[in-house]
Amino acid sequence: MPTAPLDALDSRTGRAVRLTCADGRITSLAPLATGPAGLPVLLPPLVDLQVNGFAGVDFQDDACTGADLERAVTALAAAACHRFLLTLITDRWDRLLARLRHHRALRAASPRLTRTIAGWHIEGPFLSPREGFHGAHPPEFMLAPTPERLRELRAAAGDDLVLLTMAAEWPESPAAIRCARELGFRVWLGHTDASPAQLAAAVAAGAEGFTHLGNGCPVEWHRHDNIVFRVLDEPGLRVSLIPDGIHVSTSLFRLFHRALDPSRICYTTDAISAGGAGPGRYRLAGKELEVGADGVVREPGRSNYAGSSLAPLEGVRRAADMLHRPVAEIWPRFSTRPAAFLGLAPTLVPGAPADFCLLHDTAPGSRIEIHLSGEPVHEVVWPT
Repeated sequence: MPTAPLDALDSRTGRAVRLTCADGRITSLAPLATGPAGLPVLLPPLVDLQVNGFAGVDFQDDACTGADLERAVTALAAAACHRFLLTLITDRWDRLLARLRHHRALRAASPRLTRTIAGWHIEGPFLSPREGFHGAHPPEFMLAPTPERLRELRAAAGDDLVLLTMAAEWPESPAAIRCARELGFRVWLGHTDASPAQLAAAVAAGAEGFTHLGNGCPVEWHRHDNIVFRVLDEPGLRVSLIPDGIHVSTSLFRLFHRALDPSRICYTTDAISAGGAGPGRYRLAGKELEVGADGVVREPGRSNYAGSSLAPLEGVRRAADMLHRPVAEIWPRFSTRPAAFLGLAPTLVPGAPADFCLLHDTAPGSRIEIHLSGEPVHEVVWPT
C-alpha cells in the first residue's frame, strides 16, 4: 500500500524533494520547485562496517540463534543502522569458518537478516600477535595469510561481501592481498605495526583501508615513529574511526580530520554485545568483559580497550560534538561513505527499501525520526 507523500530537504543536494513509498519501497523522489520553510532533512540510513555484537548478543557465540540476531538487528535499526557487516574476530581457524557458515545459514533463513546483514567482516586471524597490537584478539590463534586459507574462507563465505582485516608485516601479506582481491575480498589493514615500506607494498597489492585507526596498538609507543603516523603518511589508505571520544580522544579525532582528506574517513562502532546496552558484564568470544559507567569496555583488571559499547546514532552525535559541525554534515561518514567504500547499492533511490531518517532541527534540540520500510519505528531527541 502507498504511504502519504513526504516533503523534505534532501541532505545530499540541499534541495526540497517529495518522497513517495509503497509496499516498503521508494517509488519516487521528485524535486520540488519550492519548499516551505522548516522542512525536515532527509537522511539515508547508517551503515556500520564493524559490529561484533549488539544489544546483549555476542556474534562470536556459537549458540547464537536467528532470534538473537533478529534482536540485535532490531536494536541497530532503532539506532538508525539498517545495514552492517557482521564481524567475526580471531579464533581457531576451523572454529572461525564454522561460525561463519552458521551465521550465513541463520541469515539465509530470515528475509530481515538477509536485508540487514550486508556481509561479513573477518577481523583476524591474520593480525599481529605482538603485545598491544593484537588487542583483545587471542594471539595464540594468529596465522599467516596464505592463498589456501583465503580460498577456504571464500568457500565458507560463498559469494557474499567480505571485508578482511589483516596485518601488513607478514612476509606473505602482499601475495595474500593480491590473492584476496582476486577472490573478491575487500582488504583493509589493522592490528599491525607495519613499516612504511610494508604499508606501501600492501596498498600496491590492493589493500584499500585501515581498520579503526588509533586502536589495535599499544598504550605506549615511539613518539616519533608509530603506526598512526605511518598510516597518515600513506595516501593510498582510507580509514575508519570509532567516534566515541574514548577509543580516539577528542583532540586526536579532530587532528585526524585535519590531516586526512575528508573523503578518506568513515566511522564505525566496533560494537560488541554491550553495544547500546549500558554498563554491565558482557561476553565476547568466551571472554567476560566489563563496561563501566564511562562506557569503556575492558577485560576486568586490565586497562586496554576491548571493543566498544557505542550505538551508531550516538556515534553521529558524538562526532558532531567533537568536530563542532552540524549533524547533517557528519551523517555521510556513517552512511553513504562506508557504503561506497564497500560497493553497496545506494539508498534513497526509486526501487530501494524505504529506509530513511528525518532530522528536525527544533528548539531546544534535534529530533530524529527513524523509518523502516516507510514506517516510523523510533524517534530520538538530542537536547542542545
